[in-house]
Amino acid sequence: MTPSAASSGPGAPGLDIPVVTVVPGGTATTSLTVRNDSDIVEAYGLEVVGDCASWTTVEPARVSLYPGTSETVTIRLAPPRSPEIRAGEIPLAVRVLPAEHPEAVRVPETTVHVAAFHELRTELLPRRRRGWLRGRYRLAVRNGGNTPVRVGFTPGQAGEELAFAFNPAEPKLEPGESAEVGLRVRTGKPVWFGSPVVWPFTVDTAETGDRERNRPDETVHRPPLDAEFVQIPVFPKWLLALLAALLALLLAWFALVRPAVRSAAKEAADEAVRPRPTPAGEQGGNGQGPGVGSGGGASASPGAQGSGQGLGSGSGGDGTATGDGTAVGGGQQSSATIDLKTAGGETRTGTYKVPEKSVFGVTDIVVANFQGDEGVLTITFGDRKITTIALETFRNQDYHWVTPIKIPANDAVTIEVTCAKPGTPATGRRAQGCHEVLNVSGVLSSTKQ
Repeated sequence: MTPSAASSGPGAPGLDIPVVTVVPGGTATTSLTVRNDSDIVEAYGLEVVGDCASWTTVEPARVSLYPGTSETVTIRLAPPRSPEIRAGEIPLAVRVLPAEHPEAVRVPETTVHVAAFHELRTELLPRRRRGWLRGRYRLAVRNGGNTPVRVGFTPGQAGEELAFAFNPAEPKLEPGESAEVGLRVRTGKPVWFGSPVVWPFTVDTAETGDRERNRPDETVHRPPLDAEFVQIPVFPKWLLALLAALLALLLAWFALVRPAVRSAAKEAADEAVRPRPTPAGEQGGNGQGPGVGSGGGASASPGAQGSGQGLGSGSGGDGTATGDGTAVGGGQQSSATIDLKTAGGETRTGTYKVPEKSVFGVTDIVVANFQGDEGVLTITFGDRKITTIALETFRNQDYHWVTPIKIPANDAVTIEVTCAKPGTPATGRRAQGCHEVLNVSGVLSSTKQ
């Protein structure tokens, strides 16, 4: 190659490269003849340029020629099997650079036909799903070939119990592109009882139209995609065992425990209504004890509803008691009621004053919080504090003493209520204020002057 007229054009003799076809992953060769038309010995360096340079070599890469001689070099093409090597026509150029006359450089060109290859890689995750009626899977698809493809999916199952849905149904993938396809598997009817049912199935991945095209010399990588859908029963075995155990407990309750509870409750009720013995010195002349006078004195147990107000009468006895005075003659069974209403956030007191020339021997008190108010209640006999109760801890409460608590004349039974929050009575509407009732009963006796 010299700058002579015979070799100056791009189509000069000796600079033609035949067209070549190559399959990615394989090897193809073509040739180039270099001729020295000059009158001196010339060395030529050969270098591949263009898109094929990374996977194309020239052997040998340097030749020395006497004048009028030529030599043919081999151009070897070995493109990798990769999606980056797209199918189609790619230009190939070889730069021929003379050492003595670099200005006479030539770049002969040709066309390389890169053949198409197809390769799909798929993966189904998870391989096993559990559910009552449906299961969801992920199908990862990658186009490992060098041409765009449209992918289709064909599910397979031994029977017709399962329905399949792919989203998207036919994705289109460029070379090297990946996509994730959702797969939903659904059964036709649920399993109510028993053991789980296993439904195996397969998914075949193929390019759309693969079955119509015959590619005997192409390798398509499609690993088998096997998966299972495990249909679990709506009512598992452990739930049935639990229901059976609960039913057995219920039957045992009605057959054994409930009669015993009712018997114990009846005995407790009989014991509650049984008359209590009257302390010595306070027995009435006609044998009646405290709380049994004809005036209807109050005696209550926890949970009793309502209260009474008034003064009862009864036969006197000959017992005596000491307080601020001395009881003489007999006493009579008496009771009094303090009805106290308190506005929210306020504190109020209610009293019952013992009459003059009398002493009140208290044996029973009943306090009612029928609205369910919240706050604090304090009961005082004279200057003696009996108890302080949080209203929210009770609805009805009673106290009884075998030995009466003596309250002298002109002293008072006092109830003090601090209303924090009014409750809700049986009407269903929240009350405007707190409302408590205290019933106190015992023996009212006269004293000497």
